[in-house]
Amino acid sequence: MKQFTRFFIAALACTAMLMSLFACGEAPKKADEKAEKNAAEKKEDAKKFKAGFVYVSPVGDAGYSYAHDMGRQAVQDLGWVETSFVESVAEGADSERVIRNMARKGFDVIFTTSFGYMDPTLKVAEEFPNVKFMHCSGFKKSANMDNYFGRMYQARYLTGLVAGAMTKSNIIGYVAAFPIPEVIRGINAFTLGVREANPKAEVRVVWTKTWYDPALEKDAAISLLDVGADIIAQHQDSPGPQEAAQERGVYSIGYNSDMASFAPKAHLTAAIWNWGSLYVETVKEVRDGTWKGDQAIWWGMDKGIVDLAPYGDMVPEDVRKMVDAKKAEIKSGKDIVFAGPIKNQKGEVAIPEGQSASDEQLLGMTWFVEGVVGTTE
Repeated sequence: MKQFTRFFIAALACTAMLMSLFACGEAPKKADEKAEKNAAEKKEDAKKFKAGFVYVSPVGDAGYSYAHDMGRQAVQDLGWVETSFVESVAEGADSERVIRNMARKGFDVIFTTSFGYMDPTLKVAEEFPNVKFMHCSGFKKSANMDNYFGRMYQARYLTGLVAGAMTKSNIIGYVAAFPIPEVIRGINAFTLGVREANPKAEVRVVWTKTWYDPALEKDAAISLLDVGADIIAQHQDSPGPQEAAQERGVYSIGYNSDMASFAPKAHLTAAIWNWGSLYVETVKEVRDGTWKGDQAIWWGMDKGIVDLAPYGDMVPEDVRKMVDAKKAEIKSGKDIVFAGPIKNQKGEVAIPEGQSASDEQLLGMTWFVEGVVGTTE
């Protein structure tokens, strides 16, 4: 019996020794596998495509930067792109610093989304020739920098049709940011729509000289309401003008995104941005090596980059049908917005009958059409 006990104890000891040796053999193997996995993950991270975005206002502005950030999220959803953004970046020297920092961090493509970022973007692009740059709403470009925008004037014209059909006082207020071609072009397109629906109506413009200042934008709208405007339109980033209209019991036209939630009793519709399609196509081109520099990209309603927000319940069916018919024409490729004859504020023919404004004329537009009350200063 004692002999059996000694044998059993010895067997247990051998088994324990074998298990210990097996475990010791497995430990280095598992450690090696883990190290290889970590190395592979780090290599994959290093390869991950990076896209950066620079915004002039907070992404929570419910307007311009919010719309751009929705486009960024569409890029992020691709799965193989790592995106990053910096919001509320002042135009000028501060933007140059932010753009340069992104370039130094190895971003593959950088989207700078405000007109005032144009020169800073160009300067940084010259310093980082291997990085691709996309500047929104400007006109300068280089071998590794494109400019891009959308034909928002098409949607502006359609919202003008709605406003012209709905006004009772024949005075429509327009709260505008800066007197640059982009904004002037939008006011003109809106006014052409207004006057087509109602030749007696006028569009009064107030400049705020700011992209995003909710309080100032709301005050500007109030000043227009005080002179009899019964519809407020805007080229501003916040819903402040929409709120002012609702508080006065009149109507409004939003911009950048669907602002109906901020003024549901006032909001007729809005001219909105859908940046996702352009941003997704751009990052794919950069990744695939098919991206071309020194390009000016200007997509229209046919590409879906600009559109109308849903109509408010207060918009009559006949107005909806009229606007939808015009929208279909634009999407089919017909140029019906800046088609002559078009007169300027002095009553002089600026675009003759049978002609349409060229892209060069539209991009450099610094004059108001007939029906606008205000100055381009």
